[in-house]
Amino acid sequence: MRKVLERLYLGLLLIFMYAPIITLIVLSFNSSKSRAKWGGFTLEWYVNLLSDEAVASALFNTLSIAILATIISTIIGTISCIAMIGLNARLRSFIMSITNIPMINADIVTGISLMLLFRFLHISSGFTTILLAHITFNIPFVMLSVMPRIKNMNVYVYEAALDLGAAPLYAFYKTVLPDLWPGIVSGALMAFTMSLDDFIITYFTKGSGFETLSTLIYNEVKRGIQPEIYALSAIIFVVVLTLLMLVYRVPAKKNKD
Repeated sequence: MRKVLERLYLGLLLIFMYAPIITLIVLSFNSSKSRAKWGGFTLEWYVNLLSDEAVASALFNTLSIAILATIISTIIGTISCIAMIGLNARLRSFIMSITNIPMINADIVTGISLMLLFRFLHISSGFTTILLAHITFNIPFVMLSVMPRIKNMNVYVYEAALDLGAAPLYAFYKTVLPDLWPGIVSGALMAFTMSLDDFIITYFTKGSGFETLSTLIYNEVKRGIQPEIYALSAIIFVVVLTLLMLVYRVPAKKNKD
């Protein structure tokens, strides 16, 4: 009886979480603009989405920011973790605790504080401010993925490679990087997902006249939800779900090997 109740509870929880998303995806293929009736299967809204210049511009902005923020935050986060190898455990734990604050801090607080900082520094709102904001909140996610690999790494292998005559860069490439690679990939995928999905911080740092997919959808919803928004939301959900599956698959495959 207990197992039945547990499965029933889990089933209800999953339905509550994913029924709205499934409904949205189904409506994205509905030929009728009405949400109350099914008018037949169609790909019209996806076709219209591809020909929408505003959506194309927002998509380009979103992907550009996400890719650049991922690359830069992954490099900074990885280097920061490597730099902490020589620190004692207490100091390393203290630095990681400070680094993790942006992850547990409310997004609206981070967004407003970054907006005020950019205004204080007289940085014009737009692509640059959004990119800097995304790099800021992505770095902790990268460090959170890389640091466990640092803790489990055997530093004596790197020192042995140096003793055997290997150059520092070559020794790092052959001994350290392979151990860190799964964490780096996981952190990069997580950073890309967070950047692609962010709305609150982007909204406060974007200024006027610059749109990403999340802010474009928000503005469209205020004017009335169009079927094209269903299609766009469905695409975003599938992309984010795919990236999250890759995030968890890479470490699992490495551990299996």
